Amino acid sequence: MEQLLANRSVSITELKRSPSAIIEQAGDEAVAVLNHNRPAAYLIPAAMYKRQMAALDTAGLREAIASSRRDQHPSISAEQMFAEMNAAIDQVATEQASA
Repeated sequence: MEQLLANRSVSITELKRSPSAIIEQAGDEAVAVLNHNRPAAYLIPAAMYKRQMAALDTAGLREAIASSRRDQHPSISAEQMFAEMNAAIDQVATEQASA
């Protein structure tokens, strides 16, 4: 039998019968939704979902920072980057004006 990752569980049939009651009874805990006694989905409160999404965003940002620190390319100052971006924008604007 698969491990349930929630203290509460409900069948899909029960969930279809009264979803509001299931959500209310769950409070701030996750509920495993079972299909033929196997977890098919997890129903989690909105606040928990928001926290998990924030944690994923934070983890992704941390990985991006760590990855950039491992990058062997020479660093570029912000001033240089903005100057190059502005030059590229000006070039596109000039090309569009002459077209």
